[in-house]
Amino acid sequence: MIRSLIVDDSSVVRERLAARLSNPGKVEIVGNVGDIVTALSTFEREKPNMVILDIQLPDGNGIDVLTRIKQQDGNTVVVMLTNFPYEAFRKRCFEAGADYFFDKSTEFHKITAVIKEMEAAINNQSPSLLN
Repeated sequence: MIRSLIVDDSSVVRERLAARLSNPGKVEIVGNVGDIVTALSTFEREKPNMVILDIQLPDGNGIDVLTRIKQQDGNTVVVMLTNFPYEAFRKRCFEAGADYFFDKSTEFHKITAVIKEMEAAINNQSPSLLN
């Protein structure tokens, strides 16, 4: 089971992601939040194995959240999904431990491929993404 936390300042984006991820028995959305404080508390409480994270949040920077998540659990798959796909942000995110970095406007659909990769890793008990 993929336990996913969605963190984005836009409720519309969060709803679209939740609809895209919705797959009973395979994906459980353990949180759908729009700010850093709630994101971190939900992460600590729910222990998801995947976080979809925006860079721009109303109370700070998603890259800081990424850093905290990876410090707490380096095995959590973190997908940065942003309207700011600039190379400097991409580089900072990967340096902080992001597993994926997608542009919301042109690569939103790639979230589905990440889910399929994670499902395959779980089914094959592959250590590549989850261990």
